[in-house]
Amino acid sequence: MFENLFRLDRKVAIVTGAGNGLGRAFSLGLAAHGATVICADRNLEGADETASLAKQSRGVAEALHVDVADESSVDTMWNKIAAEYGRIDILINNAGIATKTARTHEFSLEDWDQLMAINLRGVFLVTRRALALMLPGPGSIINIASIAALRGYWPGFPSLAVNYSTSKAGVIGFTRQVAAEYAKEKIRVNAIAPGWHGGTALGAARRASVTPDEIAAFEEAIHRRIPMGYRGTPDDLVGLVVYLASDASHYVTGQVIAHDGGWDAIVA
Repeated sequence: MFENLFRLDRKVAIVTGAGNGLGRAFSLGLAAHGATVICADRNLEGADETASLAKQSRGVAEALHVDVADESSVDTMWNKIAAEYGRIDILINNAGIATKTARTHEFSLEDWDQLMAINLRGVFLVTRRALALMLPGPGSIINIASIAALRGYWPGFPSLAVNYSTSKAGVIGFTRQVAAEYAKEKIRVNAIAPGWHGGTALGAARRASVTPDEIAAFEEAIHRRIPMGYRGTPDDLVGLVVYLASDASHYVTGQVIAHDGGWDAIVA
């Protein structure tokens, strides 16, 4: 009765930001559980590599180019998916960026607008078209938020940027509204709020703008704050993603699940 609860056979899944980091781990995990995975990224070379890795593990995958902030690019991607597959069962809105960090009064409008276009507008553009292919249901949409959306963090120096925290809080609001609208059709919409996971490219802009001593101070502050004592990796999230994508979570929608080594469970 329960042996196939987490299987994704005959399901068609799309993962945005699949070219590296979390998106690559999600793509490989879904493929390993039987899904056909469309690896979408504006970095097509990275998406191709992810698809190749999935195929090496006897998964079924293909790469597609998309810039989630560009409406025409998103439409082109979905038109191709509709023509080739006719439907979509699973969407993971993972594509996102981070910018340089600074206190809010010193923050640039350029960095604010650039990040919002990808992290929040992109989620809307991709989901809007996905829903049309999921209806009349069922389906599963998994949005990648962040623990930065759940509480502020200031260890005495810039470690989070206000644009990133705000965009991820927006993703949570978006998740709950869409979940409410489409629950009758059994299209489930949930968010994962990862903690300070390593192995991603998100911190590249911050790392490039600070000294080695500042990076060391950042790492020490983060590890001190995590009750489990270490940062997660992309692979650590795969089980949760497969759960939310599969029938194992068929009665779960509108939820935000922190995956953070206990970060959100304590008072700093």
